[in-house]
Amino acid sequence: MAKKRSIIKYIITAILVAIGIVLCFGPIPVAGTDYIYNGFANSISLGLDLSGGLSIVYDCEPTRENTNLGSAIDATVTRLSQILYSEGYSEATVKRQGTSRIRIEVPSAKESDSIFTFLENPRTLSMTREKASGDLLPKIWITGDDVTDVYASYNSQDSTWGVSMKFTNEGAQKFADLTKEASSASDKNIYIYLGEVKGEPWNTLTCETEIKDGATFISGGSINSQASAEEYAFSIMSGTFNVKLKLIENSVISATLGREALTYGLIAGAVAFAIILIIMGIRYGVFGVLADLALVIYMILMLFFLQAIPFVQLTLPGIAGIILSLGMAVDGNIIIFERIREEYASGKKIPYAVKSGFKKAFWPIFDSNITTIVTSIILYILGTTAIKGFAITLLLGIVLSMFTTLVITRFLVKWYLPLNATNPKPVCLYRKEGVEEVVEEVVTEEKGEEIVIDPAVSAKQTPDYITGGDTNE
Repeated sequence: MAKKRSIIKYIITAILVAIGIVLCFGPIPVAGTDYIYNGFANSISLGLDLSGGLSIVYDCEPTRENTNLGSAIDATVTRLSQILYSEGYSEATVKRQGTSRIRIEVPSAKESDSIFTFLENPRTLSMTREKASGDLLPKIWITGDDVTDVYASYNSQDSTWGVSMKFTNEGAQKFADLTKEASSASDKNIYIYLGEVKGEPWNTLTCETEIKDGATFISGGSINSQASAEEYAFSIMSGTFNVKLKLIENSVISATLGREALTYGLIAGAVAFAIILIIMGIRYGVFGVLADLALVIYMILMLFFLQAIPFVQLTLPGIAGIILSLGMAVDGNIIIFERIREEYASGKKIPYAVKSGFKKAFWPIFDSNITTIVTSIILYILGTTAIKGFAITLLLGIVLSMFTTLVITRFLVKWYLPLNATNPKPVCLYRKEGVEEVVEEVVTEEKGEEIVIDPAVSAKQTPDYITGGDTNE
C-alpha cells in the first residue's frame, strides 16, 4: 500500500506541475468565448528597462516660505501618481529620491505622448479675478496648494460631463471669497492661469453665485464629452503640485532595447536553469531528479507571484535577482543531499540518512536565507528604482526557495522511500568498505510517513521499505 500511495502522489504532483506549466506560458483560448488567457509569464508587469518608456528626475523647491519640504514632496509624489494613473499609465512609478528629488518612470510611454510634454515642463495653477496686463500682475486668489483633487465627472441631472474640483479647508474659504466677488461683479469672470501669470489666461470661467462648500463643478464651453472633461481635469491637476519642479534629467528608453534586454535575460536564465537540472540529476540521481521537480515548482510559483503582486515590476536587475534566488534554492538542495550522503556513509540506512540529513541541513539553510531576506529588505527600503527591482525579486525568490527546498523537496524524497529504501545506487549514495551498518534504536514518526524501528521488533513487524523486504503491494 505504501508503494501505491507514493506512486499516486507522484502522478498527482506531475499532473499539477503540467497544468502549472501550461498556465504559465499560454496563450490559451477559452472555449465558447473570445477571451484568450495569456499565462502568468505574459501578464507580468515589465519595468522601464524592459518595456521602454520615459524616465524623468526633478529637483524640488518649496513654493512658499516656511514650507516643510519633505511633506510637500510626499504630497507632490501622491499628486503625480494620481495624474499618471488617471491618464492610463497604471504601471508608472513616482518615488522620492534622496532629500529633494522625485524620480518618475513611465513604462511604454513615448516622446510623442502628451504626458511627456507635461512632465517635461510642469506648470503651476493660479486663479485670478483680473487678467494680467503687461508687468502688472493681478491678485492670485487660488493656487495649486489650495486644491486637493480634480477629476472628470458626469452630472446625471443635466446629462453633461464636467470637472469636479475639491479644495483644502483654507482653499475652500479662498474660493468662497473669490466666487462671492466674481458673482457680484458685472463680468462674473474667473481666470485660470497654468504657468506664469501673464498674457492671456489658459481658460475663463463664469461664476453666477458664491460657492461655500469647498467643491465646485465646471462644465460647458470646451467640455462636451468624457474625453474633453478628462483632458481638462488633467490640465488643472498638473498645476496643483506642492513644490516647484525643476527638470534635471529626462530620457526615453527604446522599447526595442528593452525587448532585446528581456530576450537575453530570459535566455541566460533558461540556460542556467537547464544546466542546473542536468547537473543535479547527474550528481544525485533520483534525489537530484526530485530536486529538479521541486525547482520547476519553484519557477511556476515565482511566475505566478510576479504577475499576481500589484506593485512588482520585472526589471533587468530583477531577472538577476530571480537567477540568484534560484541558485540559493539549488544550494539548499545540495546542502540537504550532501548531509544525506554523510549520514549514509557513516553507516545509516537510507531512510535514517534522509531523516537525519534534512534535520541537520535545516538550520544552515534557514540561517543563510534569513540573512539574505534581511539584506533584501534593506536594499528595497534604501535603494534606487533599479536596486528595488533586484531586491523585491530576490526577496520573493528566497522565500519561495525556502518553501520548495524545506517542504516540497522533503515530501518528494519521503514519497520515494517506499519505492526504494535499500538500493543506494539510484540515489548516488556510497559507503566505504568496512563501514558497518548502524542499527537505530528508536526513530519515532506517525502514520506511514514516520519510521519506527526497535531492535526488539522482528523483521516481519517492521515496514517492508525499512527492512528491505520484498512486497507486491
